[in-house]
Amino acid sequence: MLADIAELVACESPSEDLAAVAACADLVARIGAERLGATPERITTAGRAHLRWAFGDGPARVLVLGHHDTVWPVGSLATHPATAAGGVLRGPGCFDMKAGLVAAFHAIAALPDRAGVTLLVTGDEEIGSPTSRELIRAEAAGCAAALVLEASAPGGALKVERKGVSRYSVRVTGRAAHAGLEPERGVNASVELAHQVLAVAALADPGRGTTVTPTLLSAGASANTVPAAGEFAVDVRARDAAEQDRVDAALRALRPVLDDAVLEVVGGPNRPPLPRTASADLFDRASRVAAALGLPPLRGVAVGGGSDGNLTAAVGTPTLDGLGAVGGGAHADDEHVLIDELAPRAALVAALVADLLGER
Repeated sequence: MLADIAELVACESPSEDLAAVAACADLVARIGAERLGATPERITTAGRAHLRWAFGDGPARVLVLGHHDTVWPVGSLATHPATAAGGVLRGPGCFDMKAGLVAAFHAIAALPDRAGVTLLVTGDEEIGSPTSRELIRAEAAGCAAALVLEASAPGGALKVERKGVSRYSVRVTGRAAHAGLEPERGVNASVELAHQVLAVAALADPGRGTTVTPTLLSAGASANTVPAAGEFAVDVRARDAAEQDRVDAALRALRPVLDDAVLEVVGGPNRPPLPRTASADLFDRASRVAAALGLPPLRGVAVGGGSDGNLTAAVGTPTLDGLGAVGGGAHADDEHVLIDELAPRAALVAALVADLLGER
């Protein structure tokens, strides 16, 4: 497992770099074929490479889901080299989620009968799955379970609830003018953005767990010109669809404050919430399986981040997330995986899949 993870981490695969993602897909396909004795179907959509292994001639019963893209740009290995020492594996993308892919390969390889299992590995999860979401929904529909090998929550906890995710861009068009000679002739996009940032931030509802966060902001072209245009991004996280809808309606109802400013809001819900009801039965089953294996009791937690598990739950498929690596630091300088937890996680996934297939 360590050798497989090391190979994958050494193959950098930022989501926006199509060539890098394609090269990583080649490597994932090769390693997967070596472990599973079967080559995957390669599905390329809008230049993005996704891989699917489907076992058996009948309908799929269990979908095992992961992704091979990361948030780390090419060249990150120079500053964050892949290492394995002191029981800890480090490297860009090791925790989220290349170690999880390797766990999936080894878990499925251990099954005495794989018929009814589909393994889907996508290449655009980190940017919201724009080209794979319909594929994910189609593969999940009708399955008894979707098992998502995303990285675990702190302490190895499984992710039994995820917030829904919405993303927006608030764009302002004003009018340029010389900032020193005649600023009154301009319509200041920066000032309009300031009004809108405050209005947007006020849409959050901490009591309901809804976060509405203005993030990346830009405006203007030079320091002595009234800005003629600008925009800022908005990240929304909500526990239920009603809150997603409330914030969406409020954002679309925004109006300019300054005379002659033009306001445009683009975007919308990206992933629906993954409610606890979608994972409850699977978590109980996984807990029984873990006990039978002699593993420590499982914990389940709610998290704010979204994953492709949100999409599988939305089509009515019971979904359990966070079954991948135990470690921490996803997307951060200290991204790492606890080596001693790799084999137990793969064993848990293998036993859980076998348990689900046993109901055929």
